[in-house]
Amino acid sequence: MSEPPSARAGGRLPRPPRLGRPRDWLIGITLLLGLIIAVEHRVGFQALLAPWRTISPGLLAGAFALTAASYALRGLRVYDYFGPLVAGRFPAVLRLSILHNTANNLLPMRVGEVAFPWLMRRYFGQGFLASGASLLWIRLMDLHCLVLAAVVALWLRLPSWWWLLLAVLWLALVPLGLVIRRSGWIMRLPFGRMRAVLRFLLDAAPGETWRLYRLYLWTVLSWTAKLLAFALVLGHFVDAALWQRLAGVLGAELSSVLPFHGIAGAGSYELTGMAAMVPLGVGVEAALAGAVNLHLFLLGTTLLLGAVALLLPVRPGSWSGAAGAEH
Repeated sequence: MSEPPSARAGGRLPRPPRLGRPRDWLIGITLLLGLIIAVEHRVGFQALLAPWRTISPGLLAGAFALTAASYALRGLRVYDYFGPLVAGRFPAVLRLSILHNTANNLLPMRVGEVAFPWLMRRYFGQGFLASGASLLWIRLMDLHCLVLAAVVALWLRLPSWWWLLLAVLWLALVPLGLVIRRSGWIMRLPFGRMRAVLRFLLDAAPGETWRLYRLYLWTVLSWTAKLLAFALVLGHFVDAALWQRLAGVLGAELSSVLPFHGIAGAGSYELTGMAAMVPLGVGVEAALAGAVNLHLFLLGTTLLLGAVALLLPVRPGSWSGAAGAEH
């Protein structure tokens, strides 16, 4: 079984990522307890969970299928991003992508992000820093796409050509970023020691025009599938317009950029979802119940798809650590 140069040189397997500091878990536990108290005080767990008895199996299956499709599209984005490094090994890339998202959804304080460079090193032998820099650009595409989705939600609220113009201008930033990267003028600025860091980050960015467009297309399709699935599920628990539900989903998903994040997102996910819905006219209790139930759907799909990912093969002859021959 072949190994990456880094592993052969050091003679050691890549160590598992740390699962967070005690402070991270303390904050996560505090958020979880706060959520439990808030739910019991404002809604009650019996009333909170009651709507699950009447949810349509077709709705649940459709939402799950859309969520699974979004995970597959994320895997395709990673596969396209790294090109020759991962060529011919899409199952391993899909496994990596799903496990990364699973760790992100379950661990506190964004500790799960460490899973991406660790798995890239374990499966493909890429260094932690290079993988981390690539993940930074992937997250930047995610953030750009979420802002675009917010513009769409505003357009649904009050249709106007102004929102469409804003969306076009926002999309224009994608090719503009490519032009700036190729021009090299950033490297001529007096950044001193930061120049080497900037060069490293810029080198990790996708530099080919059509590859960048494909990566952004996978990003848009992935988020479209996920946002649609979550808006459909939220609609069963909250009597609100599509644009209100979409805003709530966007708010909850943006919890990923907060400096605090509960265990499995508990507390932070609901807080940001409510912060988006309540000012738009959704009642506090309804917003809280909807956000919690949507989070339960997210965690259910996360656990199920994470378990399926463990069944995906890491091809023999590729680097997969001590368990490389487990499949």
